[in-house]
Amino acid sequence: MKNLAIIPARGGSKRIPRKNIKDFLGKPIIAYSIQAAIDSKLFDEVMVSTDDAEIAEIAIQFGAKIPFMRSEKNSDDHATTSEVLIEVLEQYQLNNTHFDYACCIYPTAPLINPIKIREALEVMHGKDFDSVFPVTSFSYPILRSLKITNAKVEMNWPDYLNTRSQDLPPAFHDAGQFYWINVERFIQTKNILNDNCGSIVLSDLEVQDIDNETDWKLAELKYSLLYK
Repeated sequence: MKNLAIIPARGGSKRIPRKNIKDFLGKPIIAYSIQAAIDSKLFDEVMVSTDDAEIAEIAIQFGAKIPFMRSEKNSDDHATTSEVLIEVLEQYQLNNTHFDYACCIYPTAPLINPIKIREALEVMHGKDFDSVFPVTSFSYPILRSLKITNAKVEMNWPDYLNTRSQDLPPAFHDAGQFYWINVERFIQTKNILNDNCGSIVLSDLEVQDIDNETDWKLAELKYSLLYK
């Protein structure tokens, strides 16, 4: 079986300029994703999908390949991850190169661990899932969450007003690090998420969404706690 790592890293970034190659504790943040893919020893090829020449150059420096540049159509703010993956896989097929499984690894996921990438693939094979990705639990039960309407606070689910938080089931959200996909099934459905998905669970310390400078600092702190 052939495996492909796809790291989508377009040039445009509004909230954090040049986010995908911004310095993170001494090297471009995308380097951590590239290195994790290489260190997992799972992939026949590790490629970066980008429209940006500087990102392409840095990706190559850290061991990734740029077999082709991303189209303008899939480089704007509205392009979805699925659309980018489809473009990459179809371009490989046009070059008569086919893969059984692909792993989309986000370029701003410095806490990513190659062991977890391998663990997720094992879950995928063991359960015959269409896709597998890491999740983490919400820090507080969402059934006790609140909403604010015209300055008035109300519960989203009033039925749980008097339920102890420890008696409520845990809820999870996407960790935003990577997605394994069965290529053949993904090409058919064009969806990463469907009714045949699996997951692995990560701790809070292993996960940090990075959308602003505060998130960036938190990610650096978590990385230092985990790896230094």
